[in-house]
Amino acid sequence: MVKRSGVVEPFSRDKIVSGLKQACRGRPDVTGDQLAYLAQQVEEQIRSSGVSNVSSEEVGKAILPFLRDLDEIAYLRFASVYRAFNSVEDFAQAIEELQGRKKSAQARSTAHTRRKKTPPQDSVPTLLD
Repeated sequence: MVKRSGVVEPFSRDKIVSGLKQACRGRPDVTGDQLAYLAQQVEEQIRSSGVSNVSSEEVGKAILPFLRDLDEIAYLRFASVYRAFNSVEDFAQAIEELQGRKKSAQARSTAHTRRKKTPPQDSVPTLLD
């Protein structure tokens, strides 16, 4: 892994977990096991990319989608560092993106539920047909 300073060091899942713990500090529904699993997923994704030297910024960005799905507040904390938020507007935009994702997911869920409805009773074959 290539640090911002240019120093190259081995990938460390423990450092990932440590950074995640900071972002998740005070979050009641996030467990150490979840953070360890998230770090494992990130490591697997990075290793499967085939790139030998990945930047610490790329590692941070790889963490974001997994963390977003785990805890939105922790995601915002972490994103504020790795996406270099400079203002309240940056936070507001990230919150809007999260809300937009939720609305999209709810719309897809509603559409899926509608498709599962049973056909009207008059179109169901009976023994008399």
